[in-house]
Amino acid sequence: MFVQSCRTHMEAAAATGGAGRSGSFARTLPVVTPLKFPGAFGRNSRGSMFFSRAVHHGGGQRKKMTVAAGAELHPMERQWHGGAEPPEDDVLREECGVAGLYGEPEAARLCCLALHALQHRGQEGAGIVTAPAGDNDSGALNSVTGLGLVSEVFNETNLGLLVGNSAIGHVRYATSGASVQHNVQPFVASYRFGSVAVAHNGNLVNYKHLRSELESRGSIFSTTSDTEVILHLIAQSKAASFVLKLVEALEQLQGAFSLVFLTKNKLVGARDPHGFRPLVMGRRANGAVVFASETCALDLIEASYEREVFPGEIIVVDESGISTMCMMPQKPRKACVFEHIYFSLPSSVVFGRSVYDSRFSFGQILAQESPVECDLVTAVPDSGMVAALGYASKANVPFQQGLIRSHYVGRTFIEPSQKIRDFGVKLKLSPVEAVLKGKRVVVVDDSIVRGTTSSKIVRMIREAGATEVHVRIACPPIIGSCYYGVDTPRKEELISHRLSVEDTCKFIGADSLAFLPLHSLRGMLRDEAPSFCDACFSHAYPVPPLDILNPEPKNAEEDILNEPVCVS
Repeated sequence: MFVQSCRTHMEAAAATGGAGRSGSFARTLPVVTPLKFPGAFGRNSRGSMFFSRAVHHGGGQRKKMTVAAGAELHPMERQWHGGAEPPEDDVLREECGVAGLYGEPEAARLCCLALHALQHRGQEGAGIVTAPAGDNDSGALNSVTGLGLVSEVFNETNLGLLVGNSAIGHVRYATSGASVQHNVQPFVASYRFGSVAVAHNGNLVNYKHLRSELESRGSIFSTTSDTEVILHLIAQSKAASFVLKLVEALEQLQGAFSLVFLTKNKLVGARDPHGFRPLVMGRRANGAVVFASETCALDLIEASYEREVFPGEIIVVDESGISTMCMMPQKPRKACVFEHIYFSLPSSVVFGRSVYDSRFSFGQILAQESPVECDLVTAVPDSGMVAALGYASKANVPFQQGLIRSHYVGRTFIEPSQKIRDFGVKLKLSPVEAVLKGKRVVVVDDSIVRGTTSSKIVRMIREAGATEVHVRIACPPIIGSCYYGVDTPRKEELISHRLSVEDTCKFIGADSLAFLPLHSLRGMLRDEAPSFCDACFSHAYPVPPLDILNPEPKNAEEDILNEPVCVS
């Protein structure tokens, strides 16, 4: 295990005009007093390790869970091996978002607001864990988790249970079939050297290998999430301190992880050495330190943005101030370019770039490289909106809202017995006939996944009276699955993997179709292009997905070197 200062990352960021701050972080922060977690690692009568936890549900009810491990598929693997039904709305989904606060008297309430700002990153479940303040050594960890939106999980009653001036939180989108209560984060546990809670954004590509090794040493898992292996690795570490145990655990992980940890007196933010997923640090006026997946969460709780957590960096916040270290070996940054295409909120600054500016530029490039005679430009809301504005600006054609999105559609609905064609899409999008009728329309969307939703949208616009429908996509064709924290179908289900652009155009029923060329996307990123991961467009995977390619660890690296584009 090797640890070194992240000074080189900070100096590099400052030299390139990044947002890093190289000044001293030594600043006294409010003291957080000890806590006891309602979960534990233990051993049964045969000596096997188990993990159990107590979880607060809505209204303050607590349920104890101790679950033995089964032979579970990797959370992402369920999709790629055909074990799940396709999602109804045919879009890529971000797995989750995280937030953390230290030294904030209203930590739980502000964490809840931060999660609300990150709701677009996950709508299946949410949770908050707090570290009790004062001399309360008898109570369990304050934890509220539940399925649903942030506004559905949290209320005045259960927020009142979340006392303490430090907190971490999580919003989650689960792969199909895994939306169950015990998979909702943050996960909490106690072991003989202390207590810890963790929230994770990303995906570990060596999860099955690590889990198999841990189970062979007696660990029993209570969830199907790859995040739980981190707790087991910390518990089994022989290092002297929690921070060193954490470093030892993280250096065994491969893949994408942006993490926040909470102990009785520490808040920790950590990011994988490639920096696949975003994680930023900010500070409130009262000195409270904040971590969040996106800057939009900082904006809502009035925290000033300080900098990114650097790839491979571990930032520890406690009563003595802020300290930082780096995992070894250091790797080249490979930030997910899809954060700028679709996942992140347009108001956020992600990887040091404005998401709004990126999407506006994507639209401008489309207009320049794939022009077409038209009367108006419209967008598939909400994710295609900014790119459509960029297209309209460059093409000097008016932008109008030809499609209106309903923001009141719940996760369940009742379809009438007499089936309505394109029912799911019509619930969410309504064409404006007064805008579209008799017009040649360019419709801009962020991406095409399977193509089924795009074909329904084209048909709706034609039925509203459009004479021509030209589709422009603000990203390159998606030809490969993502293994780093995005829920994608198997590559065989991706329409751009199976069909040419011309055949895809015929499939969706458009008069013309054009994608943002990969070389143009890289050109827009300029010198930073090599520091972004675009594997879903290029098959250039920075980290071999060992769990998916080959269940045998000794052969996996050889397989991907021999056949680098084989990812199924």
